[in-house]
Amino acid sequence: MSWLVVAGFLIFFLGMALSIALHELGHLVPAKFFGVKVTQYMVGFGPTMWSRRRGDTEYGLKWIPLGGYIRMIGPLPPRPNDDPNKLRNMSTGPWQGLIESARQASLEEVRPGDADRVLYRKPWWQKVIIFSGGPAMNFVLAFALFAVVVMGFGVEVAKPVVGAVSKCVMTVAEQEKGQKCTPAHRATPAALAGLKANDKIVSFGGRPVTSWDDASKLIRGHGAGPVAIGIVRDGKPMTLNATLVAQDRPSLDDPAKLDKNTGFLGVSPVIVVEKQGPGYVVGLMWDLTKRTAQALTRFPEKLVGVWQAAFGGAERDLDSPQSVVGAGRIGGQIAAAAIPLENKIVGFIQLLAGVNLAIGMFNLIPLMPLDGGQIAGGLWEGVKRGYARVRRRPLPGHVDIAKALPLTYAMAIVLLVMGSLLIYADIVNPIRLPG
Repeated sequence: MSWLVVAGFLIFFLGMALSIALHELGHLVPAKFFGVKVTQYMVGFGPTMWSRRRGDTEYGLKWIPLGGYIRMIGPLPPRPNDDPNKLRNMSTGPWQGLIESARQASLEEVRPGDADRVLYRKPWWQKVIIFSGGPAMNFVLAFALFAVVVMGFGVEVAKPVVGAVSKCVMTVAEQEKGQKCTPAHRATPAALAGLKANDKIVSFGGRPVTSWDDASKLIRGHGAGPVAIGIVRDGKPMTLNATLVAQDRPSLDDPAKLDKNTGFLGVSPVIVVEKQGPGYVVGLMWDLTKRTAQALTRFPEKLVGVWQAAFGGAERDLDSPQSVVGAGRIGGQIAAAAIPLENKIVGFIQLLAGVNLAIGMFNLIPLMPLDGGQIAGGLWEGVKRGYARVRRRPLPGHVDIAKALPLTYAMAIVLLVMGSLLIYADIVNPIRLPG
């Protein structure tokens, strides 16, 4: 089975390489469309593995497959009233010297005839589009991949049909331990009411039921007490009377939390696989985007758990953040799992879709050197210029992102440390799929 793990790892990395290439293409196409000179389009970092030059741009692959970039000339504007064709003496001071050194290096790339092709001179809205193109491509990829799964293969859907009836009432802790029913446990309300497998639930407490979600919410919301349940058994409608009990159950919105004193009947639904339409994909993307955004707000907290797992031997949470290496290992586990080939394909597609969604969301964080930092700079320039137009004042100069370079380098170091921690944790204590 080890060769399957390696194969799954490699297949995932090929998918990631394609995702990175398309992310950078999302920057490249609008940059060229708006007339910015792009000198490099690279997938990967480090030494160049392969490259070819087409026009102004060198296209290539690098050996470290952990990202990519395009190189546009003139990202930093000259100092106000400076001649962009003349180099300026560096100011004293470590940070100012760093800024001026980067500014001069940026201007040295500008050749005669390139004055209108530098990035900083482009309108603010063009800069926003250029830097939004990468994350937008990740979102498009995520949507397309989820659509393939949802519309092509289908998703599991719980039907309002009884799949199984629990024999006894257990606490959540007892269920997690795999405890079996004993004479000390009381029978479930469903068993006492005479519910059977394949009974279709059509009403609950006089209210119609058209989906399992309806049934589940009505059962939980009822609490303890008697209720009439309308069912169809072997084509014949009938009504059963059950007396629900109150239990603390995992929340439907967040399974990590418990809802107190919810109604408990003791049935599980029939699960079927059904293909869905585009509307389902939109809803799924919206839900996953919200969850990803919430996860990003807890990212520092989650990193503490990663550190404890990497250096303290703590158990790694399934929702723990992971690096590309960790995601690749998940791909290997999917490939080696004893499941049908179709399920493996679905697993790979969902994994790649989820990673693209996470990359797109992470890149929108408004901090340099992420795309979100550049987008924020462009939007701020637009706000300043719009305000000047409203007040009929002279238009301000371009936003000087060079002033943010110290913060940019500090953030780059933070990202490097976080990435290194995640890679190390994914090697010594990786996330393992259940089963």
